[in-house]
Amino acid sequence: MVTVACSGCGAPVDDSNQYCGKCGSKANFPVSQFYNIKPPEAHTHGRGFGQMFGLDPRVAFLTLIVDSMLFGGDVITGGVSIGFSVLVGVALGFVTYKAQRKWYGDDKESALLKSVILGLLTAIPAPLPAILSVPSGILGLVHNLRKK
Repeated sequence: MVTVACSGCGAPVDDSNQYCGKCGSKANFPVSQFYNIKPPEAHTHGRGFGQMFGLDPRVAFLTLIVDSMLFGGDVITGGVSIGFSVLVGVALGFVTYKAQRKWYGDDKESALLKSVILGLLTAIPAPLPAILSVPSGILGLVHNLRKK
């Protein structure tokens, strides 16, 4: 019989139970215990709403500033600078990926998805990232404050 600590409350749960008897959380028995392999990274983190949809506030602010400058340039040049916007979108996507991994604690998939979305929205000559980055940045700020 194998006993692990409940991920919700820390109470011991044996492998004959599927749920914790103290808090009712589903017991997560790591595959590595039975087969001596490392579980995937995505399953090692608790993922709440703030973690899934939040952006690091610094990334959200950077996205807002960069997109404002690009949109202003696209308006002034009549769309001639769209190639530059695409390059900046790729660069912003790379920065977003690195920042979400290091500062926000996202796994590889989440950070990649968020970076691709922000990069694509930044490359489009419209002020779209503000619609996404401002609420996500606020959500990320709340998430970071709750973590501390």
